[in-house]
Amino acid sequence: MTVLQSTRSRPPGAARRGHHPALALTVIAASQLMVVLDATIVNIALPQIQQALGFSTTDLSWVLNAYTLTFGGLLLLGGRAGDILGRRRVFIAGILIFTLASFLGGLATSSGWLLLARALQGVGGAIAAPTALALVTTNFAEGPERNRAFGVFGAVAGAGGALGLLAGGILTSWLSWRWVLFVNVPIGLLLAALAPLYITESERQPGRFDLGGALTSTAGMAALVYGFISAAHDGWSNLTTLGSFTAAAILLAVFFSIETRTAQPITPLHMFTDRNRAGTYAIMLSLAAALFGMFFFLTLFVQDVLGYSPLRAGFAFLPVSAAIIGASQFAARSLPRIGPRRLMTAGAVLGTVGLAWLTQISVTSDYVTGILGPMLVFGVGMGLLFVPLTIVAVSGVAPREAGAASSLLNVMQQVGGSLGLSILVTAFGTASRNEASFQVARLLRSGPRDAQLQLQQTGRLPGPLADQVLAHGISTAFQLAVVFAGLALAVALVVIRARAPQAQPEQIAGS
Repeated sequence: MTVLQSTRSRPPGAARRGHHPALALTVIAASQLMVVLDATIVNIALPQIQQALGFSTTDLSWVLNAYTLTFGGLLLLGGRAGDILGRRRVFIAGILIFTLASFLGGLATSSGWLLLARALQGVGGAIAAPTALALVTTNFAEGPERNRAFGVFGAVAGAGGALGLLAGGILTSWLSWRWVLFVNVPIGLLLAALAPLYITESERQPGRFDLGGALTSTAGMAALVYGFISAAHDGWSNLTTLGSFTAAAILLAVFFSIETRTAQPITPLHMFTDRNRAGTYAIMLSLAAALFGMFFFLTLFVQDVLGYSPLRAGFAFLPVSAAIIGASQFAARSLPRIGPRRLMTAGAVLGTVGLAWLTQISVTSDYVTGILGPMLVFGVGMGLLFVPLTIVAVSGVAPREAGAASSLLNVMQQVGGSLGLSILVTAFGTASRNEASFQVARLLRSGPRDAQLQLQQTGRLPGPLADQVLAHGISTAFQLAVVFAGLALAVALVVIRARAPQAQPEQIAGS
């Protein structure tokens, strides 16, 4: 039988299997782990990166945003590229881009250099991640075999965040912050070498690239984020701030115009016409903003105020990852009985309570009484939300659009995290400036003479007062995060009307 005859006789849903399916799954899952892990592994190294490359606290958020903006903005384009050009080919290209960017980032000697490398990492991740998921369908036959593969893939994706926190602490403590980037290089090269040996190529599908939509949406969101961070630095009336917001408005308007006119848009806007699906996107957008902000600010707090080492900080965040995983398992088992709306509502309530608790953080807070409790409450809330959000997002869509529906949820998570973090950093920057001015005035008026001399000579507040400024800014940022969580709760109560749908495992595994 010829290859052509084999292809034509293959039934729908069948896979082009290689001789080593276990090794193929190992390569695919390892690539997903690398991409997911990179979203958190850098968090623990942020204070060290700040000191080494001279970032301000507000600009430091770009180390995360540069990655998430390009990753989220180009994610759908990456999936489309795999369909049109061949998934294995595009998968290898994404891994190599990600690997090169990691190597360049590890060599960075300036803040701009590192941010460009992080943006390029996001491009590689956006190409590799959706094709990795799609390769499961290419290499594993529909049914129990494919479901088991998706189970492994989902477990790796879920554990990646926790492993990233721990690995970031170990690498930063034992080597340096540069190794949170260098670690990807040998892994990426190995995966790129093994992929052609054990992963079968997919058949190319006809289609077009919506480059205009992808680029205008990514650039528009980047301009919007830059506007908020500029406002934190220079105020809302600054010309750079106003110019950034104007550019964002123009670019996003062009993006929506492109998407309504092109035959094959990168963002299928009709996905938002369904009430429940649009509600899940809004909830994810709001809660991702709070989630990214929590990890960013608490990472700074435990290392700069509590004085934790990077390794100890990594362990400090493991309980919240465990809470998310445990609650997700409960939600998956309870969904048919409880229903998605109740789980979403309960999750949003717990998320709001946890963030409200974190607004009480101060320079005198310790880990057990001030951080661990609210983190666990927030983590349980997030865990209750992720499963119903994913299932409702893909419920009721045609099989050919299931990938786009779940990918859009991922896009909402990345874009919401970037945009939300920039807004929270703006609140943090404004509150920190005001608190710093207050502390300077008080110190010069009635403070100890040696502290006054230190301020005059260095232009910096003494350590305890600097910690007070940082803690005050973080507390203010969490007050705004409560608003984000409250919006998610309102959407869950008012918009969501879904009952427990019966989604296929392959539809929900990509979340």
